[in-house]
Amino acid sequence: MVGVRNALGSFAASVLVAMSAISFSIGSASSEDIVGIPNLSYRTGPFASTGTPLMNGQRDYMMMINERDGGINGVRLGYEECETGYSTEKGVECYDKTKATGLVVQPWSTGITSQILPRLNADRIPLLAPGYGFSAMADGKTFKWAFNMPASYWDGASMILRHLSGGNLDTLRDKKIALLYLDAPYGKEPIPFLQALAAKHGFTLLFVPVAPREMLNQAAQWQEILRENPDYVLMWGWGAMNAGALAEAVKTKFPMDRFVGIWWSGHDGDLKTVGEAGKGYRALSWNFPVPDAQAMQDIRKYVLDPKKTEIGEGEFDSVFYQRGVLISMFTVEAIRAAQEQFDTRLVNAEQLRWGFENLKLDEDRLAQIGITGMIAPFATSCEDHTGHSGAWMLEWDGSRFVKASDLLHADQAGIASLVDQEANAFAQANAPWAMNDECRL
Repeated sequence: MVGVRNALGSFAASVLVAMSAISFSIGSASSEDIVGIPNLSYRTGPFASTGTPLMNGQRDYMMMINERDGGINGVRLGYEECETGYSTEKGVECYDKTKATGLVVQPWSTGITSQILPRLNADRIPLLAPGYGFSAMADGKTFKWAFNMPASYWDGASMILRHLSGGNLDTLRDKKIALLYLDAPYGKEPIPFLQALAAKHGFTLLFVPVAPREMLNQAAQWQEILRENPDYVLMWGWGAMNAGALAEAVKTKFPMDRFVGIWWSGHDGDLKTVGEAGKGYRALSWNFPVPDAQAMQDIRKYVLDPKKTEIGEGEFDSVFYQRGVLISMFTVEAIRAAQEQFDTRLVNAEQLRWGFENLKLDEDRLAQIGITGMIAPFATSCEDHTGHSGAWMLEWDGSRFVKASDLLHADQAGIASLVDQEANAFAQANAPWAMNDECRL
């Protein structure tokens, strides 16, 4: 448990950071030259260890764009955090506080996302939930204002099982797969898709929920896992739950090569709490850290070296910090696309929504913005608000994550019917629901 406590040791410092307004708009530009980019951050609470590097990466990329380029076509990015502590109630309060002046909402919680989602058609502000939230948000016909690029949780579950099965899920027949998950909307998100796959391919599912109050003490859950002896344990963990699970896996001597997490369970800091004992643990990730990428070197030159921001030791090279960088890149590229499409420097929320819907991040564009190798190419469209990027399986080698697979892709044919089913169910439950008529043009 010492490692778990160390993983939470930054809480006090995080509280001090969150108590001050974390915002910037570089230079003396007038208010007309700044666009508001609020972020519903969580630098405090039991998930702070994962939230902090993500927020740092987002902030530092936007600051780099301001410092290096003077903003986007002369328009500076006004970044501001509203601290939620990952609380759904506080998240909704932050949404109400920032929606009038912000171009986008970044809820940072599947629970907060589910509360905001029914309000978007009326509020007319795009919601950016990269790699999280309701997987059916991929359906742009139903969810005009919501985006979860570059991959959904159902994409992630598909890629994990395709990797474990060698590409043929029928080889999982008669095997037992445990899902160790945070007992919250986030952790429950893959369940309907996994159930559909289990019924089709004949494997058994064991559900092992972890209540928020149990994150640091999962002895009961791991006793159940040892008793049931599953072939694989999949983890949908977050924050302190990850460190708690890894500590119990080491304590109970569960084979790490049978323990696999989704991308939010692949945080360098969590694995460092167990170090060499965590060797062999794998986590799927839609990003890979490339410290020498040009964009990363520009962050170092324009932000870190001049001491315009501070990050933790080793954070720059980490999966989560660089994931935060990419998330801000999505917003920056959507603003650029909207500026060009609507022939305006100062885009509004509806124009930014169009930008998110028309991202074209191919190899050439990734090279132009200096992030080659950090993420796989993808594109969004009116019908597809996810893009369904590929991802890599990363493996902990005792000190860092290394690539353990080629680029993986989800079985979209197997996902599409569930997306349609759940999107239609959502629209009916929230009737009258406005569909995205532009997709029919």
